[in-house]
Amino acid sequence: MPQISRDEIKKKGIKRFFHSIKYSIEGLIYAYRYEQSMWIHGVATIFSICLGVIFQIKLSEWAIVFIALGTILGMELINTAIEATVDMVTLEQNPLAKIAKDCGSAATFIMTLVSMVIALFVFGPYFVGIFVR
Repeated sequence: MPQISRDEIKKKGIKRFFHSIKYSIEGLIYAYRYEQSMWIHGVATIFSICLGVIFQIKLSEWAIVFIALGTILGMELINTAIEATVDMVTLEQNPLAKIAKDCGSAATFIMTLVSMVIALFVFGPYFVGIFVR
């Protein structure tokens, strides 16, 4: 049987580009439909954007906030992909499956903590300004 290279399988062009966008949107829809953590992070994202608008944060602060928000949402999507892949391979209790799922979850948890610290650095001074006048 002749071996086919990955380059031969991967199609290129504008049609492929639009299909890639479609598949990405389908992944987002799936995650928001079935993953509770995506909803939690989505609400936190909306809340953070509202705070940024209310406090009229600087452009540099917007950049930091969006990097943190994008990273945590992306991390949550990667965690969902890890969980789905592990479940595809085995639904049995397996120590290696547990490690994969737990480490994916831990990565999301760590980034959530980092994002919370970033939020304190960015929004903290604005809250202090409200209460200390």
